[in-house]
Amino acid sequence: MLAVIPARGGSKGLPGKNVKKLAGKPLIAYTIEAALSSKEVTQIVISTDDEEIANVCSKYDVEIPFMRPEVLASDNALIVDTYTYTVDRINKEQNKNYQNMIALLPTCPLRNGNDIDSAVKIFKEKEADSVISYYEAPHPVQWYRYIDNNGVLRSVFQESDRLANRQEENITYLPNGAIYVFKMNLLRENKYYSDKSYPYLMPSSRSIDIDTLNDFKMAECALKDGVV
Repeated sequence: MLAVIPARGGSKGLPGKNVKKLAGKPLIAYTIEAALSSKEVTQIVISTDDEEIANVCSKYDVEIPFMRPEVLASDNALIVDTYTYTVDRINKEQNKNYQNMIALLPTCPLRNGNDIDSAVKIFKEKEADSVISYYEAPHPVQWYRYIDNNGVLRSVFQESDRLANRQEENITYLPNGAIYVFKMNLLRENKYYSDKSYPYLMPSSRSIDIDTLNDFKMAECALKDGVV
C-alpha cells in the first residue's frame, strides 16, 4: 500500500518540529523508519512544501516526487485535500492505481511497523472504509465540562449532571494521530468515518502526538527510558 507522510513547514505550536532532533534524530525520521519496517507499505511518499524537510527526508529511502502546492500548505488547508491530491497525482504520473492509502503523521514518532501492519490487517479483514488508531481516554468523557459566558461550569452532555463512579461509565477512546488507513472513495467524500470504520487500539505509551514543546519532551523521555 501507498503510505503518505504529510509534513508541511510553518508549525505555529513548535516551529520546525518535523525536523527538530528528537533523541538524536529528526522527528520525521521515526515515522519514515516505521513505514520502511512495515511489511504492508510498498511505497512511501513525503508530501511537503518545505525545502528543509525535503532535504532531511532525501537521506532516506522515500520519494518526494513533487512539492506540495502552496494552496494545500496554508493554515486553512484541509489535510484530506492533500491526501487526494497526492494519491491522484501519483496514480497519474507513475501509472499506479492506488484505491487505498495509509497516512502517517510525523508528529507521532512512537508508532512502529507492527502497528502499521496490524492496522492494515484490520482494514483488510473487515473490508473497512477506514481504520484509525486510538488509545483509551484517561478520563470518562462524561466528566468534561465547559465554561459558559457567566463563568459557570456546564456539562457537555445535557442529559445528566449526575456524578458517577469511574467504573460505571463506558470506556471511551481518543484518536492518537498515528495511523490512518483509508479507502480513497471515503476521502473523496471529505470523510474519515463511515459505518465501516474501525479502530486500531494502541497503548497510551506509544500515543504521544507532538504539538507542543512539552509533548516533545515527553516523547524524548519515553525514547530515552525505553518505555515504548
